[in-house]
Amino acid sequence: MIILSVHNVSKSFGGIKAVDNVTFKVEKGEIVGLIGPNGAGKTTLINLISGFYKPDSGKITFNGLDITKKQPYERAKLGISRTFQNPRLVPNMTALLNVAYAVLGRDDAKKMSLYEAVAEAIYYLDLVGLLQKRDILAKDLPLYELRLLELARALALRPKLLLIDEAMAGLNPGEAEKIRKLIINIKEQLDLTIIWIEHVLRLLMKTVDRILVMHYGKLIAEGTPREVAENPLVIEAYTGKRIAA
Repeated sequence: MIILSVHNVSKSFGGIKAVDNVTFKVEKGEIVGLIGPNGAGKTTLINLISGFYKPDSGKITFNGLDITKKQPYERAKLGISRTFQNPRLVPNMTALLNVAYAVLGRDDAKKMSLYEAVAEAIYYLDLVGLLQKRDILAKDLPLYELRLLELARALALRPKLLLIDEAMAGLNPGEAEKIRKLIINIKEQLDLTIIWIEHVLRLLMKTVDRILVMHYGKLIAEGTPREVAENPLVIEAYTGKRIAA
């Protein structure tokens, strides 16, 4: 079953095409890696899927519904949630309240009390391994725990499609491996579909079902991790050296 379809989508900034006529589909239950050199257009593409940007042309459908012109909050209600490369949390609010207010942002939580939202937030903090830090202000958490809190807050929206933007950025190898295992766990427990931007390719390729590769705004390759790793266009994009086919 196709959960997301991106068809001939383009987005330009000041005459530069950040996303150039990109087309792909994602099946329900997949973990899809989105890779490419810096400036390839990966985050712009995530912004287009989540609604932070509107495409100049093309069409995006989610569960068969055209969401091309829908606002971010409308897409969140439909089941699209995301994390950010630079965590966007409320710094002077505790970890618990950061997640609780995400719970209260859902459509189905309109009649929920703060007490009920806190109870649900505890579940998500426990799921990511951050329950013991629930009363710590977000600004006092180290980067690894901020990454966990970002994930917990995104999960509190009960997404069907989770967009992850560089969850391992700035982490040491041990922390990155913990994040990798956590993403596998939450995908299985919550029956998620995931699109994941990451530069730690060694760990990403151990985790995803399929990889999309962008370069200068274009989708230049897609396939299994092995197929992508052996693709001459991908090798050239990362090394700058032309490889014989």
